[in-house]
Amino acid sequence: MATEPDLNDGFHAVVLAAGSATRFGGRKLLADWNGAPLLHAALEIARAAPVDSLTVITGADAVEVAACVQAFDASIRQVHAAGFAEGMAASLRAGIASLPKDARGAFVFLGDMPRVPSSILPLMSEAVRLGAAAAAPVFLGRRGNPVVLGRGLFPAVAVLEGDSGARSLLQTLGARLALIESPDDGVLFDVDRPEDLPGRSPGP
Repeated sequence: MATEPDLNDGFHAVVLAAGSATRFGGRKLLADWNGAPLLHAALEIARAAPVDSLTVITGADAVEVAACVQAFDASIRQVHAAGFAEGMAASLRAGIASLPKDARGAFVFLGDMPRVPSSILPLMSEAVRLGAAAAAPVFLGRRGNPVVLGRGLFPAVAVLEGDSGARSLLQTLGARLALIESPDDGVLFDVDRPEDLPGRSPGP
């Protein structure tokens, strides 16, 4: 994780890791991804972002997820979303509320997305630095994750509800949302079911 403030310019990373993963059968972020917990792959990507800090938002399986984060990097900050059962909005609200008051923007990563190409991350924060309200990656015309939210959107995040996260907010931005082309489909891929893990075959 970079630390030079002149390069990172007040951007911070939030990794949402609070979901109960009911479709997966629970404990998804602890599942094996190429020899390490799935969450570690997402944290590696987040740590490559041009940010001043990295915060993981916990919820379901909080003790196990916290230990997983600690094993990856004990210096990573953790915030527990007490209302995580409400859905992704509760985690996002907790994450944004925990950032420094002078934060310029926030990368929002999902803990179950292990293949995001790091090359797009500086382009996303640069778009917000240059005036976009937010930035998101696209691949073959489909918008993916992570997203970068400029600080002007933080008050709107504070009143989000439900399980759609920032999606509904981004849909209102029009041309104020910068779309960054991704070199591959890693911005669309998430682990939803056990068969999405390496070496697993789809069921009959």
